[in-house]
Amino acid sequence: MHCFDPRAAGAVQAVADHFGDEVYPGELLLDETGRKIGSTATVFPLIVGGGRAADALRSITVSQHLFGIERVVVVHHSFCGATSFTAEGITAAWKDEQHSDISSLYDWDGIAITDFEKSLSYDVSLIRNSPGTPKHLEIYGLFYDIDSGELTEIVRDVPAEVAQ
Repeated sequence: MHCFDPRAAGAVQAVADHFGDEVYPGELLLDETGRKIGSTATVFPLIVGGGRAADALRSITVSQHLFGIERVVVVHHSFCGATSFTAEGITAAWKDEQHSDISSLYDWDGIAITDFEKSLSYDVSLIRNSPGTPKHLEIYGLFYDIDSGELTEIVRDVPAEVAQ
């Protein structure tokens, strides 16, 4: 999963390249009548504001159920807009601008990004501890530099039986 910032669009291919055993974007598979019935892609991008895990938990569950995914990768990127506000600030602004109190709507630790290592650790932990996440999944937190295209692994949560 990564941020909806168009500058972060290269993160998906960077993740495929980083792991080396992933295919993206892949080829469409057609049946004998020309209908699109599948794809050779093994990377299924989840694109959400700030690349935050809270917005992707349901999609992780569905992806596992439909496709049997084995790996979840959270990607946060340099110069992300989610670093330009705080949970308190956006909540106060929303109340002022929209006349609605959203203070209890979201988990405050998953709204803004103040430190990439902390936000990636938090998001990987949130995914790992979700009842909708199978225990065998590998979960990674990566940082994507939008200028260089470089990925840096910040967090790795791989079950012991998978790591061997």
